[in-house]
Amino acid sequence: MMRSLHHLRRLPGNLLIAAACAGVPAAHSQPARASASPAAAAPAGQPAGQAAAAQPREQFVDGIAAVVNKDVITLREVDNGALRATADLTRRGIQVPPQDILRRQVLQSLIMDRLQAQEADRLGIRVNDQQINQAVQTIAERNRMSVEQMRGEIEKSGVSWDEYRKTLGTDIRMTRLRQRAVDSNIIITDAEVDAFLKDRARNPAFGAEAPGRPAAQPALAAASGPEVVALAQILVRVPEGASPTEVAALRNKAESLLAELKQGGDFASLAAASSDGPEALQGGVMGARPIEGWPDLFVQAIGSVAQGQVSGLIQSGNGFHILKVLQRTGGGSQQPAPAPQPPMMPQAGGDMRAPQGPVQVTQTHARHILIKTSAVMSDDQARQRLSQIRQRIVNGGASFADMARQYSQDANAPQGGDLGWVNPGEMVPAFEQAMNVLPEGGVSEPVLSPFGWHLIQVEARREHDVSDELQRMQARQILFERRAEPAYEDWLAQLRNEAYIDNRLEKQEQIEQNNR
Repeated sequence: MMRSLHHLRRLPGNLLIAAACAGVPAAHSQPARASASPAAAAPAGQPAGQAAAAQPREQFVDGIAAVVNKDVITLREVDNGALRATADLTRRGIQVPPQDILRRQVLQSLIMDRLQAQEADRLGIRVNDQQINQAVQTIAERNRMSVEQMRGEIEKSGVSWDEYRKTLGTDIRMTRLRQRAVDSNIIITDAEVDAFLKDRARNPAFGAEAPGRPAAQPALAAASGPEVVALAQILVRVPEGASPTEVAALRNKAESLLAELKQGGDFASLAAASSDGPEALQGGVMGARPIEGWPDLFVQAIGSVAQGQVSGLIQSGNGFHILKVLQRTGGGSQQPAPAPQPPMMPQAGGDMRAPQGPVQVTQTHARHILIKTSAVMSDDQARQRLSQIRQRIVNGGASFADMARQYSQDANAPQGGDLGWVNPGEMVPAFEQAMNVLPEGGVSEPVLSPFGWHLIQVEARREHDVSDELQRMQARQILFERRAEPAYEDWLAQLRNEAYIDNRLEKQEQIEQNNR
């Protein structure tokens, strides 16, 4: 899987701006007095899921908003999250939902955060101070400032440096989790790349042509590059196993939201109040990427939708979507160009224009040994094992390839960990930085990446024209982006479906409604 590392560079490049503007998660409140165990939450002989309905007032005295597996989310956490969400929505100019709806949205977000944290624990994914320091240095360099200058900017925004570092560590950890659990399982085959490039060769607008949308003029498309589209969504989620009656009710809800939008309703405010998507409290904003990088279902739905307009209702495996086209640029689009972005917030997907003439780069022929962390293999244990393996190699007692075949947990272990010829930018930064400083024949110290711990050996280097390889790498990135978000949403849904979740706040609200 290491050969496809160039797909997986989802590092926290925008964390400085995001954390400074949006605030950080509150620390855990004091543990509630009630047991966090599902079994203990219900009286003997009564199903655990009925306990909250039986004695909601007693449970709320204990301050538990939800039980997530064997963990609890307190009312204090929900209220603190609601305060931060209110400040962020106000800053964005988005209408704040009524307090009961806002708390419900915040709790749903906290539940998903807790599920992901539990999964990271299960996989042994942790972040230490050294890794946070390295990320801080990288972010400062991207913003062309020193760490002290960056700290000053963060603290000016009202976020303490300790809070920022805590948020940064959490984001790095969640990035590593997503790369391990989702991104690493997305395989783009050579046949898919071939088919994609053939389609693009037939379309001078780089695939910007979509159903119902006129093709861009070749000269204009070539000058402006691929079309980049920024989208927001409102998602009405359909739970797994929902009955036809439940699906029909949820469809009616989505149709009502669409009707309200057509009558002039504010998309961001409706998303904050009604969307089940993870980006609901950001007004539904999903970001910007080349048109080819969005899922096919979305591309077809927005083919004839102008900037600022909304799509019709779209049904996917996750539920019903309504999309808003926030911006169209490039690809012959006549929309105004976006304002320049800070260095830390690049457009997703990069520049997809075909290279003009030869592109000479220094390629590295490398091997690696991968040890993954887990609940039974900590960072320290993985690093120590690789240090021992490295000692055997540098002392001449074993070859790197033999050690890779015996110990590496990557798919290329049978080939002695051979990665072939690697282009610049093709590996995640930590791996590439360690590889680039090695001499030919050199073996690195243990190196941490989102995939685990590595030893790296450089066998040779060469200058090579990579015009064709660059096109193929860019095509792989587009195809990866097209699949990544749906795969991530499916993974989140699976986490939720397999978890024990007792949403006591929701049950309490339902009881109060029934008593009115």
